[in-house]
Amino acid sequence: MHGWTGKILRVDLTSGKAWREDIPLELLHAYLGGRGLGVRLIRDYFMFDPFAPEMPLIFAVGPLCGTAAPTAARLTVVSRSPLTGTIYDCSAGGMFAWRLKAAGVDALFVTGRSARPVVLAINGEQAELLPALELWGKGVHDTVSALAGEGSVACIGPAGENGVLYANIMMGEGNSVGRGGLGAVMGGKGLKAVVVNGEGTTAVADRERFDHARQDVMRLFRASPVIFGELGISEYGTPALVDLMRQRRMAPTENFRKTVFPDSGNYSGPAIRKACGAKKDGCFGCPIQCKKSTPQGEPLPEYETVSHFGALNGIASLSAIVRANSLCNELGLDTISAAATLAAWGEAKGRFPAPDEVAPLLVEIAQRRGEGELLSLGSRRVAEALGKPGLSMSVKSLELPAYDPRGAYGMALAYCTSNRGGCHLRAYPISHEILRKPVPTDRFSFSGKARIIKIAEDTNAAVDSLVACKFSFFGATIEEYAELLSAASGMEYSPQSLKEIGERIYATERFYNCANGFTSADDLLPERFYEEPGSSGEGIDIPPIDRQRFNEELQKYYRIRGLTAEGTFADQGFLTRQP
Repeated sequence: MHGWTGKILRVDLTSGKAWREDIPLELLHAYLGGRGLGVRLIRDYFMFDPFAPEMPLIFAVGPLCGTAAPTAARLTVVSRSPLTGTIYDCSAGGMFAWRLKAAGVDALFVTGRSARPVVLAINGEQAELLPALELWGKGVHDTVSALAGEGSVACIGPAGENGVLYANIMMGEGNSVGRGGLGAVMGGKGLKAVVVNGEGTTAVADRERFDHARQDVMRLFRASPVIFGELGISEYGTPALVDLMRQRRMAPTENFRKTVFPDSGNYSGPAIRKACGAKKDGCFGCPIQCKKSTPQGEPLPEYETVSHFGALNGIASLSAIVRANSLCNELGLDTISAAATLAAWGEAKGRFPAPDEVAPLLVEIAQRRGEGELLSLGSRRVAEALGKPGLSMSVKSLELPAYDPRGAYGMALAYCTSNRGGCHLRAYPISHEILRKPVPTDRFSFSGKARIIKIAEDTNAAVDSLVACKFSFFGATIEEYAELLSAASGMEYSPQSLKEIGERIYATERFYNCANGFTSADDLLPERFYEEPGSSGEGIDIPPIDRQRFNEELQKYYRIRGLTAEGTFADQGFLTRQP
């Protein structure tokens, strides 16, 4: 077999047993790997509670992982989110994905609950559960240090152990399986860490064709002003977006009450490099190197983190933002949800946290004590508990990232149609609406956005299943990656066939969510965006979103998807027709 290994490693933490099974080739061709494979494997389990022992936690790589395909040393973790209740996936790059593939599996499927904390150790064909009582309670750094000699590590911190609803799974290289609380699912199973090593290789069917396709991708990367331009993400990392969002007047400020933060220059890409001595860093084998770290190797915050711990909470101090990022990484907290929850809580209380108050609050959240007991539940539950539900800036309970929807209407629609909740990465209309020059005016129009978002969602579902990084597509296209996959697997894939696979994956996720009670009532923005304007000025008007036009485009989206007016499936036999 080329590209795939065709194997799944199943681990039952309750019984302590681990065994390998074959994955039918039909499923691999129909769902690729990563997000798609995980979504297919969860078919018989998607209605279980996120913390039920039966609910799987699935780590899945793609057919390009283990090859020289750019940005493909990635994996996706799939389960059901305790924060949102949606079927959830999140990806991360790094050596862990590469070594999991080298251990001979396309997916790791973990169920059950251990009576005592354990570490799952995978070394080639061998898999065993090791006692981890001495690691329970430790932060991410100490956990990784204790296990790194055995291979690549994915672990949880105190936040995951204590069931914080937005706890991360942290990778040993500093990457995170962030958003949605999959670290809490892992902690609920008593699984402190997975450590993996392997020496296998990924077979490529047509080496000459593959090498040519890779050269095409690299050529497009080098030509991309967004990737390798003077102010691109390779040079400054994702904080290169800070100044751009300020110029577009769509930087979420003071819990989305405003859309411009005057002091955002304090934490822009150039400011971070100057103040922190930032050096290039990135995922294993990635040519883009979009991440940045200090000279000592400490990961520096990315765009969402600097913006949310900055503007969203009215904080101008770069040192406080960097400290918050490092602490979230150590405790295993999602930075977006943590900062957005603090912002909702701050507005409800009438005062946003001061810079020196943030770190103690994050510790309380991870430990679930004091104010942290309530804050650990996420912004929707916090706002409801304080009697002000309208202050949670979330969709399907997932806190919105750092792109104000009043400044980009495709993004507004994409937040609501995303299967995992308020997420920019499902459709990722950033290139179309935000990065273009001159400043695009159609970002304030819903015309045609339903079809654009649907196509982008399908394409990105395929990308997430390969598993490739979204940043690759600031240069390359799905056509180049279809060629890479065809050369690696020996099976012919076209851009259209990949989009059809993505459409299947998206529809499957949507079906799961509908079966769990989600309807069109969950596909709406918070009222603030329909009723309050953003910060107009400098020749740019940021009005409230026209509710009628939003609803019209949402209904058009449903029709394009073949859904009912309630956003559900008229044919309840959808799954029976899928591989």
